[in-house]
Amino acid sequence: MIRKDREITDRNEQLAILADCDACRIALNDPESGFPYVVPLNFGVDVEDGQVYLYFHSARRGRKLELIAADARATFEADCDHRFIFYDERMSCTMGYRSVIGHGVIEILPDDERDRGLKILMRHYHEDDFPYNPKTVPATTVYRLKVLDMTGKFRDNEHPGEHRLPLPKTGPASAR
Repeated sequence: MIRKDREITDRNEQLAILADCDACRIALNDPESGFPYVVPLNFGVDVEDGQVYLYFHSARRGRKLELIAADARATFEADCDHRFIFYDERMSCTMGYRSVIGHGVIEILPDDERDRGLKILMRHYHEDDFPYNPKTVPATTVYRLKVLDMTGKFRDNEHPGEHRLPLPKTGPASAR
């Protein structure tokens, strides 16, 4: 990391960033195309005996699961707190953010552990015992990524001559 002053090495701070993120992207190895296969996913976080796990779910079949079966190694990334920062005098801008990135190995959970994995995932977005339809569980694959390494990064320092603007909720005008 070039900007060591923005690096977050504290595990609790990294976990706090994950707690504030709505989606986590995983990148899988796709030898057929020669390009990484990146997909944003809903996720949950659990720490078991000091080991961080990220939980995900999907249908019982599809490209993502094919790639995981062929090579369970993955890179993950999550980010939040995006803010546009404008420097009046310099007439330049940057973005404020918090993010984590890391590597891990994915394992598909056996059927008898799917319910526990779904509860961990749901806990990220709702209260611990959020009810969901148990009839959907047999149609769901639950997998977890064992985090092998993770680092965080932020851009949030206040500097003289800057002001922060909220990002528009609707996106660029050309996309409307």
